[in-house]
Amino acid sequence: MRTDRKKIEKKPIKNKSLIKKMLKSNAQLLTLLFFSVFVNGQSGPDFNILADKAFQKLYQNPDDCISYSQSLLISDQSIEHKIVLQNIISQAYAMKGDYVQSVNILSQKENGEKESFSYFMQMFGDYNLADQYQNLDLYNQSQEIISNLLSDNKLFNKSENPKIKITIAKLYQLQALNFGINRNYVSALENLDKSDQFINDKNEENKIIGTENKIFRSSFLMRQNKLEDSRKLLEKTIYTINNQENNTFLYALAYENLSRYFFLKEDYNSSIQNLEKGLLKIENIPYNGLKIKIYESLAKSYLALHNDEKYHYYNKLYIDLKTKLDSNTKEGIRYIVKLVENHQSQNLEFQEQNESKKFWTLTTVISLIIIGLISYFLMATRRNKDLKKQIDFFEKQKKWEQTIRIIVPKTEEPIIIADKIIEKDSNKISKEKEDEILQKLEDWEHTDRYLNKNMSLSMLSAQMGVNTKYLSEVINTTKGKNFNGYINELRINHIAHLLKTDSTYLNYKVSYLAEFSGFSSHSAFTTVFKSVTGMSPNVYIQEISKNRAS
Repeated sequence: MRTDRKKIEKKPIKNKSLIKKMLKSNAQLLTLLFFSVFVNGQSGPDFNILADKAFQKLYQNPDDCISYSQSLLISDQSIEHKIVLQNIISQAYAMKGDYVQSVNILSQKENGEKESFSYFMQMFGDYNLADQYQNLDLYNQSQEIISNLLSDNKLFNKSENPKIKITIAKLYQLQALNFGINRNYVSALENLDKSDQFINDKNEENKIIGTENKIFRSSFLMRQNKLEDSRKLLEKTIYTINNQENNTFLYALAYENLSRYFFLKEDYNSSIQNLEKGLLKIENIPYNGLKIKIYESLAKSYLALHNDEKYHYYNKLYIDLKTKLDSNTKEGIRYIVKLVENHQSQNLEFQEQNESKKFWTLTTVISLIIIGLISYFLMATRRNKDLKKQIDFFEKQKKWEQTIRIIVPKTEEPIIIADKIIEKDSNKISKEKEDEILQKLEDWEHTDRYLNKNMSLSMLSAQMGVNTKYLSEVINTTKGKNFNGYINELRINHIAHLLKTDSTYLNYKVSYLAEFSGFSSHSAFTTVFKSVTGMSPNVYIQEISKNRAS
């Protein structure tokens, strides 16, 4: 029986072998056909499907997205396709917080080829740059590029093209975020509405942009103090995300935003629960830009609950990651400034210094001014610590609160690198120029950008597009103090007001208040606080607490 069974089994084996050979031959043929398609450039529909999958992976795992997109990039010979794929890869690196590599990918997009680009390629190249500026917190530059693009009627005449249509949706979304950073929430919401008009449900990219718009809309509603409207929209959006394919990033982003609702309601336990849900989803995925927000919010919530152990744990994670991302951001800014200077054909307002001698002279002068201001500030903070300062401070703060709109600061506001404008030296600043600078200073004081610890006289002058010497002269003349004294008084007035009006801040440690206010150290904060108010932060907090108790 065994012999017969072996004989019976031999025939099927031969048949299987034949089938395998046929399948192998067909597979090789399919492989050759597939490779041929890639070599000669994918057809539109085929590439759209592949690019859509790459975009979807962007919201699932940036490392997977990079590997997948690079594999497509190697095989695809279409320049338009390359630009789209490189933008996706660039965004993936930005989500990881690797801004240098993100900008490097952008710099490779033209690849040395100078033939005339299609309208889509020119428009998409500008969108890429606006996107990069926003990744690096250069919101004014991003806003300007987008405004120029959206003012072009030719763009909307071609909006029936699916590629251009979704890009318009992204442009309006980027512009909404730019307005949101500047606290113009009405315009931010209007731009999100316009973005939604160019979105459909035909592919994942459209669905993802639509979902992002809902999350951003809820955030702007929350900042308008429409808390319940924001919560309802977020809960509805989270329900939709849970019923879609795995969108890890959107899931974590939605829960991070929902946690803010509970924090504002002083329900810190619910805030922590939502943050932990979001963190659990991305804990092993390098979405570092989002992680830093979650770490900071967890630290704040645990601090409000007086859980020092958890506070120190998450605060350390936040500080370590923030330090790393700050360094990457600075390097990314250097790279993108160099990139723009080397590509004047992009019609941007960055101007190259034609002579290296002028550049180094300007750099030396600015460095000397900064060093001089810092030295003067260190000397000034040691003077006048008598009781009269306390009285003067409270009187000044009353006037300050009536004229300056106080806003709760967002962590790490953008560093704006404006065009390098060379103004002719003049022995005397004109009245018109002085009024213009004063108006710009007044507008700037209505933001909380002075809380940025990297803010300097040269940074502010570049942001405003005015001569450093003129700005220094106006501050000294009209504010009665040098730049450091001016910016630090703004910081102290800001944190003193928050301590007086929001009891949550009374629970924070002085070291956290120092970091929160933009000071480099606890000791620097204490010294400046006492020089402005006439009392130490601890004494001030005790006085506020006594007044509340009475």
